[in-house]
Amino acid sequence: MRIISGKFGGRKINPPHNMPYTRPTTDIAKEGLFNILQNRVQIEGARTLDLFGGTGCISYELASRGAENLTIVEKDPQMLDFIKKNIDFLKIENVQIMRMDVFQYLNTCTQQYDVIFAGPPYALNTIDDLPRIIVERKLISPEGYFILEHTPRNDYKKFEGYSFERNYGSTIFSFFE
Repeated sequence: MRIISGKFGGRKINPPHNMPYTRPTTDIAKEGLFNILQNRVQIEGARTLDLFGGTGCISYELASRGAENLTIVEKDPQMLDFIKKNIDFLKIENVQIMRMDVFQYLNTCTQQYDVIFAGPPYALNTIDDLPRIIVERKLISPEGYFILEHTPRNDYKKFEGYSFERNYGSTIFSFFE
């Protein structure tokens, strides 16, 4: 896993070998995602929310490109420790790391974010609730996006707020406004 661009560009992050519930976003898919974002969202100075933080790779990339206020939600203690170590190693500031269930966080959240990213476990049976909750609660800033990483078996084209999607093999990113 590597940070693609920005002030931490080229740095490698080595995730733990035993990650039973975590599936890091591939570098190819991540590069495609950030090519889209850099042309649509002002990342520098952005307020971001990383749901199902996992390895934290999306937040490291956002911080590397100048996001100023990062929130990461992850309930697995092993992955949370891994994220904290990398935040310290990279000396990233203005990060709030929440150890809690994503749905619990979303149901109490009142802030808006410029970039919301969710890379849930593909087997999550409540994945379809994520865009519904985020759009209904108006958590996306007026110029922002919510990006949901999922497999081809999920289709969000008819969901409220849906904007477009990009396909990277077995990884699809659906964008919501």
